[in-house]
Amino acid sequence: MIDGKPSVNPRYLQTRLDLSNPVQAYVSEIDARFHRKLPLDKTLCHPVDAVLTGRRNNPPEPGIRPLAVYNPIHYQELPELFMDFVCSLTGKSPSTTGAGSEGALTKGPFNSLRTTADLNNALVSYILTGHPGFSSSAGFIGPNVRVDHDISLLVPEVWARLSKEQRDANYMIENGYLEPVEDFDFDGERVLASRLGYRITYRFVHSFLGKIFDNPNAVFTKDVLKPELQDLAVFADGVNNIVEAQQRVAQQYLDDGSVEDACPPLKALLHIMATGEYEGMDVHDPKIRAMFTRDYLLNSDWYRERL
Repeated sequence: MIDGKPSVNPRYLQTRLDLSNPVQAYVSEIDARFHRKLPLDKTLCHPVDAVLTGRRNNPPEPGIRPLAVYNPIHYQELPELFMDFVCSLTGKSPSTTGAGSEGALTKGPFNSLRTTADLNNALVSYILTGHPGFSSSAGFIGPNVRVDHDISLLVPEVWARLSKEQRDANYMIENGYLEPVEDFDFDGERVLASRLGYRITYRFVHSFLGKIFDNPNAVFTKDVLKPELQDLAVFADGVNNIVEAQQRVAQQYLDDGSVEDACPPLKALLHIMATGEYEGMDVHDPKIRAMFTRDYLLNSDWYRERL
């Protein structure tokens, strides 16, 4: 309760199911023990094998540009994912005073290390663990569909019902559960929508969301899966908002010299975000993509030096 009224932040209103239904929590624990043949006097660990970040999106408002360009679930390969992590762009949020670049990696007053240290650690962790870069939407999907935190809270229910193979991004792409978002031209300018990576398709909805909804197609309609169908101009401005914010934030790394602290893949990425290219290569160049692979990491001089 805030000033005698329920909080407007849905996260604080979520029910603790392990407290409201302790029998269900107990059965779940015993089930895991049976499966692993683990006696009661041994600690039961629940390893995390999926990491999905969340996005707060907003429609256009006076003084605030749109950010509602993502459909319910997106996948980004590491270059595009870390463009987002570097920028940490957020839309209008009830728990903040506005919109802008304000994610955990940009809260300088709370972290005396240069942000390149966090970024280097995060990139090495992602490469070594092989976690795919999935994210879910909160706030709005397109300018017309308000979802609050419903999608973010739903995703764990979806992911828990997928097999390990089904949660693999390459499997999803090969089987049509994810589609790439392509660059396009609008009003005579190139819109770099490929920064959004891949997004779930009708096939994903039909195959997986029937485990939760009786009629998932009524919830995940065509203009939810493709937000540009709601308003192409708003979609284009939202993508441009992201690209311009990424350019502005990356330029700060070049201006203060902290780009030199970044590991080679991130150094290349920061230059591409700020100027569009690095040593004559853009983000789609195979040489740039290769820098974000496990083989490149393990064989690189900078990683050996790091160890």
